Amino acid sequence: MSSLTVTDEQVRATPAKVIQPAWVRIMHWINALAMILMILSGWQIYNASPLFDFRFPRDITLGGWLAGGLLWHFAAMWLLMINGLAYLVTGFATGRFRKKLLPITPSGVLHDVRAALTFKLGHDDLTVYNYVQRLLYAGIIVVGVLIVLSGLAMWKPVQLYYLVMLFGDYPTARYVHFFCMAAICAFLVVHVALALLVPKSLRAMIIGR
Repeated sequence: MSSLTVTDEQVRATPAKVIQPAWVRIMHWINALAMILMILSGWQIYNASPLFDFRFPRDITLGGWLAGGLLWHFAAMWLLMINGLAYLVTGFATGRFRKKLLPITPSGVLHDVRAALTFKLGHDDLTVYNYVQRLLYAGIIVVGVLIVLSGLAMWKPVQLYYLVMLFGDYPTARYVHFFCMAAICAFLVVHVALALLVPKSLRAMIIGR
């Protein structure tokens, strides 16, 4: 009994493994806030000159009118750009992206997609991303870069004409910006759903362990 008691005490004394370091958690929640503000204000801006035959309900937009939406959008833009750039630099400098997101192989993605669809995808070790997570997280980084570049092209089409030319023309930049926004919204839905299905991953993003 004494040996069992010692073992229990040792287990309790062992610090929990850090899954998400502090810098990741802080930047993650700042990015989440900035993205939500940009999406809601972006919908307000879109409603002023829609690309398609629909508008977003006023109740889920931010800013009240075009000028208000623009003010919110630009404020959140700087927050997202600065925090996002810091996240990218830190992720590459620390080797986190290489360790967490690579390699990504078609066979690995197909295997994990099948496992996820049959509810056999394991989540025992949160320090290791499965291939579906790697693809989603790497993809959303690329989408994030595209939406920033297309947004800048729309904001200053004359001064940043080379960004407009990168997308072909101004209307194309608008379409790229819209579809990148749609991709981010889809990612957020999947991301939140997975967090709810695996609550310990949400706990790790809040307290790190």
